[in-house]
Amino acid sequence: MSYRTKVRGAVVGACAVALLAVPGLLSVPVQAEVRAVPGAVAETRVGAVEKVTAFYDQYVDAVNGTNPNMDPTEVRNEFLTPELNARLDAWAEANDADPVFRAQNVPRSRDVRYKGSDAENATVIVTEHFGDSAIDVWYQAPLDGGRITDLTDAPQ
Repeated sequence: MSYRTKVRGAVVGACAVALLAVPGLLSVPVQAEVRAVPGAVAETRVGAVEKVTAFYDQYVDAVNGTNPNMDPTEVRNEFLTPELNARLDAWAEANDADPVFRAQNVPRSRDVRYKGSDAENATVIVTEHFGDSAIDVWYQAPLDGGRITDLTDAPQ
């Protein structure tokens, strides 16, 4: 081993020790925190938010006819579990409204935010803006990267 390689190794080692010795210096930002789920692939909070955002945006495009690859049913089938799709179909029938938007019209815009998680699922809230009004729709996205398992009105 050359002298230069030994010095480089010593400097890298000293830097690593110094970084570990300073509390908080290597803390992980909230957006990049990884949760390990027993028996599943690790998924980040950001991953759950991204999954819900991708679903919602593709669904809006499909409803508006601007998603050239999928219609609304195909988007739902790709991102949502069959059980959730069945519940949404029943909700649409009972409420005469779009089951994803929870309304009869398409929202003008949306905000998506992480609410929290348990050992298996992240809760993600989509705030839909309809001009002068807004509603929150709560999603459950599995931390293992699977399909969205729930979509409900905000708890009362």
